[in-house]
Amino acid sequence: MCGIAGFFAPGVNSNWRDQIESMTSVMVHRGPDADGHWFDAEAGVAFGHRRLSIIDLSPEGHQPMSSVSGRYQVCFNGEIYNFDTLRRDLEASGHRFRGHSDTEVMLAAFEQWGIEGAVKRFIGMFAFALLDRKEHVLYLVRDRLGEKPLYYGWMHDTFLFASELKALRAHPAWQGEIDRDAIAVLMRHNYIPAPYSIYKGIFKLLPGTILTLPLEALSGRRLSNPVPYWSARQVAEAGVEHPFTGSDCEAVDELESLLRQSVRQQMVADVPVGAFLSGGIDSATVVALMQTQSSTPAKTFTIGFHEKDYDEAKYANAVADFLGTDHTELYLTPEEAMAVIPKLPSIYDEPFSDSSQIPTLLVSQLARRHVTVSLSGDAGDELFCGYNRYDLGRSLWAKVDHFPAFTRKTIARALRTLPVGVWDGLAGWTAPLLAGYGRRGSVGDKIYKMAEVLDSETADVLYRRIVSHWKETDFLVSNSTELPTAFTDSKIIGGISDLSNRMMLIDILSYLPDDILAKVDRASMAVSLESRVPFLDHRVVEFAWRVPISMKVRNGKGKWLLRQLLYRHLPQELVDRPKMGFGVPIGQWLRGPLRDWAEALLNERRLRDEGFLNPDPIRVKWAEHLSGDRNWQYYLWDVLMFQAWLAQQSSSALSTNTRCAALSAA
Repeated sequence: MCGIAGFFAPGVNSNWRDQIESMTSVMVHRGPDADGHWFDAEAGVAFGHRRLSIIDLSPEGHQPMSSVSGRYQVCFNGEIYNFDTLRRDLEASGHRFRGHSDTEVMLAAFEQWGIEGAVKRFIGMFAFALLDRKEHVLYLVRDRLGEKPLYYGWMHDTFLFASELKALRAHPAWQGEIDRDAIAVLMRHNYIPAPYSIYKGIFKLLPGTILTLPLEALSGRRLSNPVPYWSARQVAEAGVEHPFTGSDCEAVDELESLLRQSVRQQMVADVPVGAFLSGGIDSATVVALMQTQSSTPAKTFTIGFHEKDYDEAKYANAVADFLGTDHTELYLTPEEAMAVIPKLPSIYDEPFSDSSQIPTLLVSQLARRHVTVSLSGDAGDELFCGYNRYDLGRSLWAKVDHFPAFTRKTIARALRTLPVGVWDGLAGWTAPLLAGYGRRGSVGDKIYKMAEVLDSETADVLYRRIVSHWKETDFLVSNSTELPTAFTDSKIIGGISDLSNRMMLIDILSYLPDDILAKVDRASMAVSLESRVPFLDHRVVEFAWRVPISMKVRNGKGKWLLRQLLYRHLPQELVDRPKMGFGVPIGQWLRGPLRDWAEALLNERRLRDEGFLNPDPIRVKWAEHLSGDRNWQYYLWDVLMFQAWLAQQSSSALSTNTRCAALSAA
């Protein structure tokens, strides 16, 4: 697990070392164990690498690394879990190895099978840059599901790439311009989906793709589109078209075999390994399979909160006790949790406002005191239909779909004629009508949510509204046009007709890589912890898409198949409990200890002077939230995280410009 950076700058560049060291020095957290740099003067390509040593701790694992023939040079972030198997195959073909790193195996694989042929054989998480010195081609490659990040783009006559935006900003060519359209999609979804970033002209490489960059063409600043070597949409379509036809028991056996193999491979490391344990189905499954394959108790970690509605630690402790893990839990005060908030803009590097970023960082800090690698249960919901919103989307659309669109829209307009407060006053007779429109919020809130449902032209539009925060982004973000995403482009979903499958595929394409995986990557790497996700072994993903919906949702409950697997390892009473989100009481904090901080960032004059956000709807929601009339915690957190990020950029701009000017002049 590492941080990578690099640039292509044709022509003489006598100052390349200072420039690449400047890029890698801001990512020490991603790789505190070693710093490596390499430059090809003829090609004009520089690679930089920060190393967190996980496999082969010796200097033989140092990067950037050259292939035996000298043809390929690689700068790699991630892990190839099946490198031992690939190594044996390559040795049988005559390859010999100096050390024991997966990086060296990758380079031999490129020599043996070519770029795409090798990548398709890799089982793992990765983002890497590869220079073919024979063909004068630079490749950027990202893993299938988007576990590891990779940004790239042009700044004047220099092509830049890196694991984090802060590394791009450290190069003297940097002059980034904030993209207002990206702010708009951030306000809707609380993250900026690939291929976009917060800056114009800077992109995130899409998961499962290879960007091929012939250096001659790069001299003209031309970029081709990334080409998929693995497609989640095609995997979904193939799985739905050719479903698993075995019995329930056979399906559980197959899933357990695949997950057991994935967990076993991801436990391999030359450093201590543990796991996050929330007490939920996904993390409990990972830990149970770890424990059955370990000769010593697995190390598990949980963060607890004194606020009852947000505390899962007691459930995690019960699971740990039953499985016999070496369990560590830490109960945090609000003050300890809020202390990390000033660090968030720097850690997440572009505006990001999933408030579970706070406990994710805290549990990563806890784990890093004991281990260097931690497995997580992420992606179980997206693969096995586990989110409550999937059930909500299905049930709501079933209720309204048989009404003509004109009738639905007419009723929706009528419901919006009364303010929320008036509907609240009619709570006595309206409450029975609103079952299923959210467990929280006032009657008025639920009425307005019901109006949104009725006003949805299609099930896809309905799902987008369910997962959206700010709906009127063109009014909120000045001079913006919201960017197209997986939620708005029906071609991205392809031929998937079942609503549950469509919702899961949309999330796998957007929410999973750009929210969940980005959150875990930035939080864990901020404390030099490697996080691994066994559910995202692509063989598990491909099998999950072959599992019919009837094996994922049964008797109104999601994750049916996953539950059956976990029943083999845990008592049913530890498995079947209401789902809890991994969050913190942001709404309460904004009315209490965070109020002054938030008020400063939401100041009307400040918002107008900055010129990005319209203060009018923000100030209305802030007042309603403070009064307790409405709970706008997620909407406000979107704005606050952008404002905090913007403030951090302004404060660091002077020092960055000074440093870059010095590098350019040297």
